[in-house]
Amino acid sequence: MVDWITTSGLTDYSDAVTFMEARADAIHRGQANECIWLIEHPPLYTAGTSAKFIDLVDPDRFPVFTSKRGGKYTYHGPGQRVAYVMLDVGKRGHDVRQFVHELEHWVIATLAEFNVKGELRNGRVGVWVQRNAKPLDAFGQIAEDKIAALGIRLRKWVSFHGLSINVEPDLDHFSGIVPCGITGHGVTSLVDLGLPITMENVDEALRKTFASSVTSCRKP
Repeated sequence: MVDWITTSGLTDYSDAVTFMEARADAIHRGQANECIWLIEHPPLYTAGTSAKFIDLVDPDRFPVFTSKRGGKYTYHGPGQRVAYVMLDVGKRGHDVRQFVHELEHWVIATLAEFNVKGELRNGRVGVWVQRNAKPLDAFGQIAEDKIAALGIRLRKWVSFHGLSINVEPDLDHFSGIVPCGITGHGVTSLVDLGLPITMENVDEALRKTFASSVTSCRKP
């Protein structure tokens, strides 16, 4: 059983981490169901375990939080759906790489509900979309923008942190960092792609595509 929680308004990042850590511990002890928590944060930057300070372009723009999730710098803010996943990876086969792969394809399946083709790229974390209307990049290739980010942490084989999908954030807010340490590419959102998608639409799509994307717990 997976509990789905949707919190309206903006959730303080530190409060979110406290909740996730407590819930992950309770899941490990068998005292709580797995959980997917859908929230939005006020504007902030987080530094993952691989973050390099040089990628924090404007350190005074928004609060910066050191995070124990994997990855580098990322942005969270209003108009971005954050899905924190507190799931028992141990009961899903103890395969972290496969688990991350399933989360990526969960995002891709969610985007497909809106006829958006999300794609993965070797050496570039997150989910990307091609921008045919933009000029070719410096290598003569079709420009690509990032539409979703992923970063998780495991504690006793229970995951927390998760993923974010850009619905309608202020894209200028990403300019204060080098998102995920990747240069030469932009950031986009569903609304930036010309789609009148609401947060509620995205939440419905996330629920609809979850079971077919993420492996359910296996019996011992």
